[in-house]
Amino acid sequence: MTIKMLMFDVRDCEREFVENDCPQNFEIKMYSGCLNEESIKEIPEDELDSTMVISVFLDSEVTEKVINSFKNLRIIAARSSNIDHINKKAAENKNIDIVNVEGYSARTAAQFTIGLMIALVRNIIPLSKFIEKNEVTDFTGYDISKLTIGVIGTGATGAEVCKIAQAIGMKVIAYDVVEKQELLNNTEAVYVDLNTLLREADVITIHMPYNMTNRNLIAKEQFDMMKASAYLINVSRSEIVNMQDLYSALKNDKIKGAALDIRTCQFVNPNCAKLSEEMKLSLECYEETKIVTELAKLSNVIITPHIAYKTADVMEYIFKTSIRGVLDCIKGGTSFRAC
Repeated sequence: MTIKMLMFDVRDCEREFVENDCPQNFEIKMYSGCLNEESIKEIPEDELDSTMVISVFLDSEVTEKVINSFKNLRIIAARSSNIDHINKKAAENKNIDIVNVEGYSARTAAQFTIGLMIALVRNIIPLSKFIEKNEVTDFTGYDISKLTIGVIGTGATGAEVCKIAQAIGMKVIAYDVVEKQELLNNTEAVYVDLNTLLREADVITIHMPYNMTNRNLIAKEQFDMMKASAYLINVSRSEIVNMQDLYSALKNDKIKGAALDIRTCQFVNPNCAKLSEEMKLSLECYEETKIVTELAKLSNVIITPHIAYKTADVMEYIFKTSIRGVLDCIKGGTSFRAC
């Protein structure tokens, strides 16, 4: 049996994986753009009729209308752990399975976090820009080994950040709803309450999964607790930090700087120009986009589009694991099925 699969949001390295290591019995067609209610109109009717599997990344919006456009769809393969961009109820109503990929980014995201920290504390980005302009300035940094890092969220990524930070020589304090004994056994990290972490840390880095209860976990009240010399790093979801309050804190010298590797309204479907031109943003989304744009203008802010995980090794792992998930699902397995 030939498994016909359409793959969206395809990066160049993924294209190489497919071309060089396409599994037997798979017929894969790749699209660099995302899948959504606009782009689905451009897919030929015969593909909509015969496709058994669609593979998407976070830029796609797999709505009920998109799902219903496919006549024989059986599996939606998310090349991510997050499946919020897929209408789970619509898939369930048509007996379509959703498979995803877990646990692929802890080490790379932690490395990226440490890179952001070094860039912030040593002023690497503004120094580079000033050299570019042939201007002389003095951005004196700090000895990182003498700083205290506060890690909010000690799952796989947060724990990895603790280990690397300790290896650099930093004092490590951490906060989590559930303290991880393994982290205490393997590092010198000390758990403290959130307010203590905010008051004592020189660098605060966030690695919590987002849920509605931690929306705006870091806002004006929390910024007021921080040292004026503190740096904030968020490689988690943007909703955990109140962007307007962050901007105010930076403009009023409440904190020293910030680095954000986040997905916000500004980065919705960056590979789909048509949707970006036509979509009508909600007021909340518009305000967030506006404030992120203003944040990006500040010399003490670094913003990247949620790519902390992204290395060639991880992308290959995601692709191969996604294919394994599809095969497992076809055979009746549930090992890769999203909850």
